[in-house]
Amino acid sequence: MNRLGSTAIGGATRAWYTSRMDISEARRRGALFRDLHAKPEIVVLPNPWDAGSARLFENLGFRGLATTSAGLAFALGRRDGDGSVSADETFTHLASLLAVTRIPITADLENGFGAAPEVVAATIRRAGELGLSGASVEDATLCDGEPLYERSLAAERICAAVEAAHALPYPFVLTARAENFVRGRPDLDDALARLEAYERAGADVLCAPFLPDERAIRLACATLTKPVHYIAGRTRFTVPELAAMGVRRVTVGASLARTALAATLRAAREILERGTFTCFDGLPSVADFNELIMPER
Repeated sequence: MNRLGSTAIGGATRAWYTSRMDISEARRRGALFRDLHAKPEIVVLPNPWDAGSARLFENLGFRGLATTSAGLAFALGRRDGDGSVSADETFTHLASLLAVTRIPITADLENGFGAAPEVVAATIRRAGELGLSGASVEDATLCDGEPLYERSLAAERICAAVEAAHALPYPFVLTARAENFVRGRPDLDDALARLEAYERAGADVLCAPFLPDERAIRLACATLTKPVHYIAGRTRFTVPELAAMGVRRVTVGASLARTALAATLRAAREILERGTFTCFDGLPSVADFNELIMPER
């Protein structure tokens, strides 16, 4: 199983993480995640951006976690959405989350870290070796000009990811994402056609982030037979309302990380511009967070 340890390097203490999870633990988490998707109730997953937030969400009672590429990018002082975070940096981050949790984690692997189907397959195999219970792969090129992979290539990439996922020695839930409404190509017909192609390729869960309205959400859920994943970051729909539309899984993307950063931004501006500290009124104490993140046993 992943273990968290530390070692002194150059006078500083740095975290290190083993790269592989015990196969029995990977099977346990993978089966839990698979079974969550087989139940009638909607699956709701928060998106941690570091080990502390992952532990907090687990201790609050969530049954699984979904990572956020934007949350990681911001924590590293990078921009999101342009490939600024490498595969190695992403997998180091994922290992740190697995090391401190006991619930399933599905990873935001952006576009699989390469255009070629074989690169995407290798990325999924690496996710499996780490002990993740699932992952998402996007059809965004991260390049100027044409923001989405041509549909047939995009489907080939998902097919390669599915084959790699199915070859793993434990259950692994693969999510395929159509990025039309994220990447400036807000064509609902094309997004649905892409999701249908990814469904035929064998994806377990399908997602088109930021579908514009209830009609589009209902249409996606009626068109597809596999579970539809909705990212709730720009909506006032409730979980019960989304479930009634046919949505089977909900995450919040970078919204929890953005909420934390927004609160920090407001507090920092108050200190800088007014020289006051009312921003700290009513905050939970360090002792409170000790119990939320690592309660005494």
